[in-house]
Amino acid sequence: MIVLETARLVLRTLHTDDAPFYLELINDPSWIEHIGDKGIRTLEEARANIVSGAMQMQRRLGYSLYMVERREDGAPLGLCGLIRRDTLPDTDIGYALRPAYWGQGYAYEAAAAVLAHARDTLRLRRLYGITSPGNLASNAMLQKLGLRFVELTRLGEETRLTNVYRIDFNTGNRLRSQDGPA
Repeated sequence: MIVLETARLVLRTLHTDDAPFYLELINDPSWIEHIGDKGIRTLEEARANIVSGAMQMQRRLGYSLYMVERREDGAPLGLCGLIRRDTLPDTDIGYALRPAYWGQGYAYEAAAAVLAHARDTLRLRRLYGITSPGNLASNAMLQKLGLRFVELTRLGEETRLTNVYRIDFNTGNRLRSQDGPA
């Protein structure tokens, strides 16, 4: 199901036929470095993760991670969408493209469309973004999208530090003073 379209991209829900692409993406060294190793090594595990992750979240919440495809030829570029994690107080935006598509504005185009969808269609009150401190491009993109740095922390059982960003839609970019720095 197509969820969003931009000038160059189509964002659609994930399905089990996406398992080969998904498996390749999540085992790319850049994914493992910046997002983490999911420990998924087979097509069967990839399919099961899509079903229990994105597909289940889409059914339950009406949003999830989406497949990002180039409009002109249908080439799968990566993932972008919304995720509800137990380790954050609210929904966050997530994205990852295959390295061959970095530096072409695709990630920003997809993420800006997802952010607008979260605000205008889903009417979410706020949106978080997380990234590893060393992922300079991702940190810069979250800021370009209007999210503001909140804290450097460990989420849940994670041992590594994570940058946490947030945007409040009902109050613009300002955070309430008790929620941390603006």
